[in-house]
Amino acid sequence: MSSLLDLRRVRVGIEINGRINWYEGLKIRATGTKYANPTQNDCTVTITNLSRQTRDYLVTEASPFNTNPTPKRLILEAGRVSTGVSRIFVGDIVSAEPSAPPDVDLTLTAKTANASKGKLSAKSGGAQSKLSAIAKSIADDIGVELDFQADDKNIGNYTHSGPELKQVNLLQQAGGVSAYIDDGKLVVKNAHMPLTGRLRILNKNTGMVGVPKPTEKGLKVTMLIDKDTVIGGALRLESQMNVAANGDYVITQLAFDIATHDTPFFYTALATRA
Repeated sequence: MSSLLDLRRVRVGIEINGRINWYEGLKIRATGTKYANPTQNDCTVTITNLSRQTRDYLVTEASPFNTNPTPKRLILEAGRVSTGVSRIFVGDIVSAEPSAPPDVDLTLTAKTANASKGKLSAKSGGAQSKLSAIAKSIADDIGVELDFQADDKNIGNYTHSGPELKQVNLLQQAGGVSAYIDDGKLVVKNAHMPLTGRLRILNKNTGMVGVPKPTEKGLKVTMLIDKDTVIGGALRLESQMNVAANGDYVITQLAFDIATHDTPFFYTALATRA
């Protein structure tokens, strides 16, 4: 089916106390940015025409004055009717703001693993510890899965004291790797290598928008949302307008702009040469 006729699907999941409520078929606008480094991914979602009861419930649960310490998670998925949806973002809600009348909007802001910023931990490794073992311990602390794709190595005298999330920064520095949290996983990979098995072949027939632009470190390019594009994954550019830029890249930053009732349905990637 042609992408021009293949209707888009966007749905938002909000998890509170272990229960996920999904919202689809409403007017939804979502923007955000993902990073292949310890910087937290961020996402802002605006949903129109939720019931008053649902808005009041979400605003109350996501309030910083709520005494319930359980993280409230936001899940964003998007895709096409013919191919289904894929996960775009997972993070902890940090604010929920209703709009003023006559609009009936609710704007949710979320950041990756934000609840771990408020939890403290202290640990000390032995004289030599495997990088993979340290990464597994950090993933367990934060409550995410581990996707370890880096060359394993010994790390001497690993120590940490402070917020759990800061361990991702320390892991990247100690191991000389790319370490980041994305979609409920702690990803650890070699800094200049893409994730295994994640390749987006991009040309005018596969969703490229406009002309790719060379940057100081590699490439900036806009493309339609799809299932193959992930932060840290590979991007193979096949441009007819800028042939010099063609080749393989690693996606280091991935911004998204998604709307159900407007034009945007795009990724904008910054990538470096693989």
